[in-house]
Amino acid sequence: MKNLKKARRVQVFAILAVVLVLAVGMIGYGFKDGINLFRSPTQVVEEPPRVGEIFRIGGLVEEGSIVRGEGTVVTFNVTDVTNTIPVRYEGVLPDLFSENQGMIGTGSLQDGVFVATEILAKHDETYMPKEVVDALKEQGVYQEPET
Repeated sequence: MKNLKKARRVQVFAILAVVLVLAVGMIGYGFKDGINLFRSPTQVVEEPPRVGEIFRIGGLVEEGSIVRGEGTVVTFNVTDVTNTIPVRYEGVLPDLFSENQGMIGTGSLQDGVFVATEILAKHDETYMPKEVVDALKEQGVYQEPET
């Protein structure tokens, strides 16, 4: 009788372990495309992303680089002062999007051009995304905004 209870308990724990491993695997698979890592232009140049990898890029919009095409297509360059990456975006840009301002874009790298699906821009005169500030500080070119 004791051996039967012990065997049943081992079976229950084995089944629970298998269910737990399957649940963790399914959660990990679900997060696979939902996590977008941030990269600066220098990081993109030094360690190019996998083909089709969706990530976030951030930096300053290079002065004189904004070119508005037909319809809603816009191209511009994003820079961290050390390296520059060309960006293509089809859609309506945020109102506060402008040259020499911080931005973050979500998308993928295709033939050396970052094709953005979403563009975020600063939301007031002094705001800059934390990731952009960190990347600029790493390059040694960050300047505190004037208050």
